[in-house]
Amino acid sequence: MEQFFKLNEANTDTKTELLAGVTTFVTMAYIIIVNPSILSAAGVPFDQVFIATIVSAVVGTLIMALFANYPIAIAPGMGMNAYFASVVATHGVTYQTALGAVFLASLIFLLLAFTKFREVLIEAIPAPLKVGITAGIGLFVAFLGLRMSGIVVADEATYVALGDLTEPGTALAIIGLLITLALTVRHVKGALFLGMFITAVLAYFMDMLHVDGIVSLPPAPVFFDFDIGGVFTHGLYAVVFTFLLITIFDTTGTMIGVAEQAGLMKDGTLPRANVALTADAVASTVGATLGSTPSSAYVESSAGVAAGGRTGLTSLMVAGLFLVALFFSPIVAAISSVPAITAPALIIVGSYMMSSLSTVKWDEFDEAFPTFAILLTMPLTSSIATGIAIGFIMYPALKLVGGKGKDVHPIIYVFGLIFALQMIFFPM
Repeated sequence: MEQFFKLNEANTDTKTELLAGVTTFVTMAYIIIVNPSILSAAGVPFDQVFIATIVSAVVGTLIMALFANYPIAIAPGMGMNAYFASVVATHGVTYQTALGAVFLASLIFLLLAFTKFREVLIEAIPAPLKVGITAGIGLFVAFLGLRMSGIVVADEATYVALGDLTEPGTALAIIGLLITLALTVRHVKGALFLGMFITAVLAYFMDMLHVDGIVSLPPAPVFFDFDIGGVFTHGLYAVVFTFLLITIFDTTGTMIGVAEQAGLMKDGTLPRANVALTADAVASTVGATLGSTPSSAYVESSAGVAAGGRTGLTSLMVAGLFLVALFFSPIVAAISSVPAITAPALIIVGSYMMSSLSTVKWDEFDEAFPTFAILLTMPLTSSIATGIAIGFIMYPALKLVGGKGKDVHPIIYVFGLIFALQMIFFPM
């Protein structure tokens, strides 16, 4: 074990690595509950999402552990699930068609892992757009949590308004949010997961959570429940591109950030980067065949790194704990059925995704406005794809008008034109 994971070279030991793995798992375990909760609301059978979430996490994290030897965990990404639900709702397609778009995006990502186009694309897309997309998704996810909890409701006069805070489910969500915020500011490990647990206990005593069991055999997996033909019939090309784009940004950014924290970067580059990206791409493809959204490297891996994790043994521990979670589907299903339990996690995860906004040059209008446009349109149109399209259209247009057209990579002009035509002739 020590020789395989090169623990001595990494200045670590087995005990430290295993404890780091437990730390990472606890901080990201909320996805086991939140992902099925969001996707089942979009029509995907709960058991199908539950299995897909865990299997894709295990597959991706195992590849990361055994072949890349990094303490980075993989699981279905937050934001992707919210976008999936919006695709089903706004495009009027079945969840099988939306899963078809996920599968195509994952397949493209897998192929790109073996080429340099991924690096070219990442370098070509300007920082304001990357930041705007991440932060916009954060607002989108947080708004979803507010709606699920009933804190924000639809209103004819103002479109949205404050809900009835005395309604039991909404009141419980607010209590859960306050509890989770308190745990977070106290730097408690696994604050999101622990917050959901405490809220679930309160829900149980308030007769809002009904548990029929805790442990059972894993549900039978359902393979290839997707409709690729429907993607072309409904012209969901922008949806496929959006899934692909978010996966590339999210995974690459997270991997670099966690690797920097762990001291794994060599001369500004990440060794075995292609292997690490392949782990994510394979996990996304496997997840799509079973019924989940694209996977991503988890920023919560930084918690394990902070606990001393430096090698793939940390990830191996995370994968093992995900496997154990397969046997707890009854309790997960019960918790997922109560929005007040999962909504606080969505709101707080949304806030985490705002941090990079500090890097935007707000005093330079041609840099700031495209970011602002993305932030504005994603939650207000309930479409991540629309927000991305607006950003890609506005950025090159403003740079061109301002006499800075040469500062924009040609790829951005191409994407801007494609998105403009998409919005005019094939509204998203």
